[in-house]
Amino acid sequence: MIREKLGVSKSTLSNWLINIPFRPNREVIKKIGQAKLKSALYKQNMKFEDMARMKKEAAEEVGKLSKRDIFMLGIGLYIGEGSKAIEEIRIVNSDPIIIKLAIKWLKKFCKLEKKHFKIAIHGYPDHNINKLIAFWSKETDLLIEQFGKTIIDTRKNKSLFKKRKLPYGTAHLYVKSCGTLSPGIRSLHRKIMGWIKVSVSQI
Repeated sequence: MIREKLGVSKSTLSNWLINIPFRPNREVIKKIGQAKLKSALYKQNMKFEDMARMKKEAAEEVGKLSKRDIFMLGIGLYIGEGSKAIEEIRIVNSDPIIIKLAIKWLKKFCKLEKKHFKIAIHGYPDHNINKLIAFWSKETDLLIEQFGKTIIDTRKNKSLFKKRKLPYGTAHLYVKSCGTLSPGIRSLHRKIMGWIKVSVSQI
């Protein structure tokens, strides 16, 4: 210790060194780095353990979904993400899991086929449009031909922030009649609205 070698009090030494910037030596820097690494690894392990525990608990609490469970899940999805004011069937989300769930639900409970779906991607100037479409085509199993014009948001100060949060933009999933949908889009939309109304009236 410097204080012991010089034989001065702690307060005196503090006054001497008050204006001298602290520069840790390599050993101190190494120890600090090791401590930070250990702390980061510990927090990461705790996070993984917590996620594994939550996943196990969730599986036990949810159990196996029945057909009716899936039906109600889709109604909830449409309440949150679907078009309600306009008589069209449209679901918007940036998460491919949600869009895939919507497609499966609409196929299963609205008797739709793959050809009835169309997607429009909303992206930002620094997105690669071809990569966006390729990503969503792979995730949804829809053909490139089923993708409409990609909309690019050109508002200032939006691009970098949104790209970081939405790396694949936002997918707008539409249902088209293709001349084969009976009843038509409006009737199907009204049916979904009826499901929603009956469901929420019981809560």
